[in-house]
Amino acid sequence: MEYTAAYHTDVGISKKTNQDSLAIKIIDTPDGQVTFAVVCDGMGGLAKGELASKELTEAFCTWFDEVFAEDAANGSFDEGALIEQWNEIIQVQNRELALYGQRNSLQLGTTISAILMYKDTYYIVHVGDSRVYHLTDRAVQLTKDQSLVQREMDAGRLTPEQAKVDPRRSILLQCVGASPIVEPDFMKGDIQKDTVYMLCSDGFRHQISEDEILAKLGPEACTDAGTMKVGCAFLTELVKERRETDNVTVVVVKAA
Repeated sequence: MEYTAAYHTDVGISKKTNQDSLAIKIIDTPDGQVTFAVVCDGMGGLAKGELASKELTEAFCTWFDEVFAEDAANGSFDEGALIEQWNEIIQVQNRELALYGQRNSLQLGTTISAILMYKDTYYIVHVGDSRVYHLTDRAVQLTKDQSLVQREMDAGRLTPEQAKVDPRRSILLQCVGASPIVEPDFMKGDIQKDTVYMLCSDGFRHQISEDEILAKLGPEACTDAGTMKVGCAFLTELVKERRETDNVTVVVVKAA
């Protein structure tokens, strides 16, 4: 597989700081190109959300540069070890952010959605309500929100339509830094050729439809890095025009 990536992030129309963080890394290995992408959304109502998202993003980037790159180079990559490594990063960051908060009398936290695309398989780690999708002729959500409204939908107490406008939609069941215990979701799947994998913070998706996303970021629209960048920016501006108040971040990776 070969990968092309683009992103866009924006503070939005009402906040003073952008508490989202992101990273994209594409490297060549003996097994072909590898892509790693991550989006972290610092908790909007919590102090220092931008610090929490930045610290977690940097921790995962350090892992990719120092641990994964070596494993890929010498052929020692192991799926079980990957899950252990990712879980350890999250647990360490959860403790360190909590301690920082205690020392400074504040509370801070962040979501994370990250994807590693290696050989013909993707691996995802997820906490909170940022999301990962794959886009073909339809948009398929690969992650599941760890949120109050998602729990209410699972229990049959809310419909998807009601959840979209529920005032509790920003309440998370857990996040890194502000939860005593964090249990990440891990998943894997086969990478589909001519598919776009999209990561986004929740501010990106509230005000636009899946059809609008596909029209600008689906495989047919994403012909190169330039069109992908334009699509990300166009949808971000559309979200802002519709008065989304949160920070807005989207990352897209096309497999070809």
